[in-house]
Order: sequence, then C-alpha cells, then structure tokens
Amino acid sequence: MSAVDLLIAAGVALLAGGINSIAGGGSLILFPVLVALGLGTVAANVTNSVAQWPGYIGGVLGFRKEYSGQRSRMIRFSVVAVLGGTVGSVLLLTTPTEAFDTVVPVLVFLASTLLAFQTMITKRLKKQPEGVVHVDPVWLYVALFLATVYGGYFGGALGVILVGVLGLGLGRLKLANAMKSAISLVTASVTVVVFGIWGPVEWAYVAVCAPAALLGGFLGAKVATRIPTTPLRVLIVAFGIGVSIYLFLRT
Repeated sequence: MSAVDLLIAAGVALLAGGINSIAGGGSLILFPVLVALGLGTVAANVTNSVAQWPGYIGGVLGFRKEYSGQRSRMIRFSVVAVLGGTVGSVLLLTTPTEAFDTVVPVLVFLASTLLAFQTMITKRLKKQPEGVVHVDPVWLYVALFLATVYGGYFGGALGVILVGVLGLGLGRLKLANAMKSAISLVTASVTVVVFGIWGPVEWAYVAVCAPAALLGGFLGAKVATRIPTTPLRVLIVAFGIGVSIYLFLRT
C-alpha cells in the first residue's frame, strides 16, 4: 500500500465516522473503498470492523443517563453479545473466503435495505406506548444472539436491527437506543480481539482509519442537527446497493 492509499482510506474513514453520527451506515462506505484499494473482501471486512471500533465508545458515553438502573440487564445483554459476536467472528475466519465472497453482496444489499427503512422502523416504534418491561422475554435473547452473530460476521446496519429488536422487546425507544449502543460496543470489542489475534487485519489502514473515524464521529455529532439526514441516507443506500451489485458481478 502507498501513502496515497492510506490518505484515501483516512479521508473515507473520516467521512464514515461523520455519516455514522448523522445518519448511520458509515461501514457501508469504508468497506468497499478498502476492497477497491486492493484488500480481499475478508481482509477489508475485518480491517473495517477494527477501525470502526473507537466510534462505538462515543455512542455509549452519550447514553450514560439511560443506563441508570440497567446494570443487571446490561450484563445479561453483554453476555449474549459476547457469545454472538464470538460465533460470528469465528464463523467468518473459519469458513472459506469464497463463501464470504458469495454472501457479501447479499449482506451489503440487506444492510442498505435496512438503512433505507430505518426511519420507518423508528416511527413505528415511537407510536408504541412507552412501558417498562420488568421481565425480558426469552425471544429477545434469541434475537439478540442472532443479531450479534451477524454483527460479528459482517455488521453493516447492525444498529438498525438492534433498535428494532430492542424496541419491541423493551417497550422503550430511548432505552432501546442506549442498549443498542452498548451491545454494538461489546460486539465490536469481541471482533477487535478475535480479528486482532487471528484475522488478516491490515494494521496500517487501522492506524490511520481508527482516529479518522473517531474524529469524524465527533465532528458529525456537532453538525448532525444542521444537516438533513434523509438525502444523505438516500445517497448511502444508493451507494450500498450499487456496491452490492458490483460485488455480485465481481464474484
């Protein structure tokens, strides 16, 4: 890789971090760029996962007040996220690269579609009466496990999936958003450990992309209220669908 490649990756990571703060879907931007820069799909995926990790910390810090009184629930959900993230990460590293090459266009398309319906999902959940669920249903843990397996394996639009599942299971959208950030951080932390030890991570890209994504997330949060998210989300979805078509034709 050249200095120009690193500069391009850092610039895109900066943009991806900002997009994550404003509308979500930043991973759908950085992943194909890393592939275009010459990384294999698996290497691009694990490098993208590790580089995006710092951005999740800011999301958790932003929801500190919502976690009050949720300690035991957070522990239970975190255990599920560790198990699911581990299964997904190991599945990615132990299955043939050809299998990931085959399924990744579908995953990118799925993530793009979920992002397209993010606003609709949120509006539907807002219409539900805010209630307090004292006992979490069993199906919620099963759904969270499957979601975090997906998060460990690929992870695009994981936040949209988690908000939908948690919104239905907990009955409180604000709490669902907070828990989504915590579960995403735990899942991402698992992938950092697993991919960092056994995955084909390109650390030079991580070294420039991780701080750029963190800075982008900070800057994005500053301007999030001034930028219309709908046009940006449309562009991200269109880009993601285009990437999925390209990857499908490439396999």
